Amino acid sequence: QVQLVEAGGGLVQAGGSLRLSCAASGRAFRNYPMGWFRQAPGKAREFVAAISWNGGSPYYADSVKGRFTISRDNAKNTVYLQMNSLKPEDTAVYYCAVLYRNYGSTSLNDFGSWGQGTQVTVSS
Repeated sequence: QVQLVEAGGGLVQAGGSLRLSCAASGRAFRNYPMGWFRQAPGKAREFVAAISWNGGSPYYADSVKGRFTISRDNAKNTVYLQMNSLKPEDTAVYYCAVLYRNYGSTSLNDFGSWGQGTQVTVSS
């Protein structure tokens, strides 16, 4: 079982940038695609981005396309989410997770081994 720990959240003004990281335990990390989700207060957890085991073929939610970039470094067992041009509506707790099946999926049910989350707050 892969264990995940997110970091890098914080408070930023609209238009600013943040880079989130997700550190994984275990060598199995490099075998799996990874993803990021977010959950705003009172809302359902929603898909943000995912990346294949070797860093190729990332895909994104329409709401973040062109602003966010997912990447990974398998030597460091870490996946990243670079967030640029942040908007107040990006405010949420951000979670990373392992994609265990159906690459291309945005469904919570296909992801697991969730981290504890990191808070991102974007002020207007």
